[in-house]
Amino acid sequence: MKIIAVGMNYAMHNQEMGHTRANERPVIFMKPDSALLTDGRPFFIPDFSEEVHYETELVVRIGRQGKNIGLRFARRYYDALTVGIDFTARDLQRKLRERGNPWELSKGFDNSAAIGRFVPIDRFADIQDLHFSLDIDGQEAQRGYTGDMIFKVDEIVAYVSQFVTLKTGDLLYTGTPAGVGPVRVGQHLQGFLEGEKLLEFNIR
Repeated sequence: MKIIAVGMNYAMHNQEMGHTRANERPVIFMKPDSALLTDGRPFFIPDFSEEVHYETELVVRIGRQGKNIGLRFARRYYDALTVGIDFTARDLQRKLRERGNPWELSKGFDNSAAIGRFVPIDRFADIQDLHFSLDIDGQEAQRGYTGDMIFKVDEIVAYVSQFVTLKTGDLLYTGTPAGVGPVRVGQHLQGFLEGEKLLEFNIR
């Protein structure tokens, strides 16, 4: 199982992060399977960072193996959705970018990919017409709408499959909207898709 993630896929988030140049292709990075945080287990802020940010995302589960998938067939290759959080060690990411180095370590550290309970894709008429959100300590902290994606889910699936074979159980984090911010010890996080709570855990 691999975790594939898309960066800079919402225009408002790009603005808040100071990214002014539009990308012609999806920005793809990977997280190892050791990044997965499941079953409501707490997230422990790592010692190497003093500024870990939450990035709430729609997560798509790949349901069948595929390579060089055509855009019109992409919908056949995923079977479930949930809400996830791509934790980012923002201070480390800045340092790595300033040096011109790869920034995977700021994204792919242990437990940096929180994942909620999956629901079947068949429950939704249109994957590009969904709302998702994150509450922190009972207050809404971030909200997204999949219709605002720069690169749509099917486009991402087709694009990534040109380079790596998608396999059953692979996860695709589809990008975060505006509103990212730091987490603190003691916070309680809840993620929602179309108003249904799919994700819940604490920060330690």
